[in-house]
Amino acid sequence: MNELQSFEMEEHDTGLGKVEISPEVIEVIGSIAASEVGGVAEMRGNFASGVVERFGRKDHRKGVKVELDEDGIILDAYVVVSYGLSIPEVCEKVQENIRQALLTMTALEISAVNVSVVGITFDKKETENEE
Repeated sequence: MNELQSFEMEEHDTGLGKVEISPEVIEVIGSIAASEVGGVAEMRGNFASGVVERFGRKDHRKGVKVELDEDGIILDAYVVVSYGLSIPEVCEKVQENIRQALLTMTALEISAVNVSVVGITFDKKETENEE
């Protein structure tokens, strides 16, 4: 896998110069798009994003990694799903939402959106009917 510096957009040549998109921007868009899907409880980041959040700064790239393969751009998303939902359905919605958000915002076609479910969370609703 090659480390990317930026994605060059070739589709929209305005004659004014080139447009490049940083991989970090792709990660932010992917993370926000995945978080918007119902059933995704949270995105799971790495150790560094956990440290950043401990200091009070939100890491919007959390849970998403972008790589360049010989087939094109590959995005990996790491999610925690809410208990009781269909994991395949939630993951399919995550894939579609990420693909659509990236296509709309960047005009980049993603060759693969891989979703890894790294955990399940339970609702912490308290039903206190004791009186």
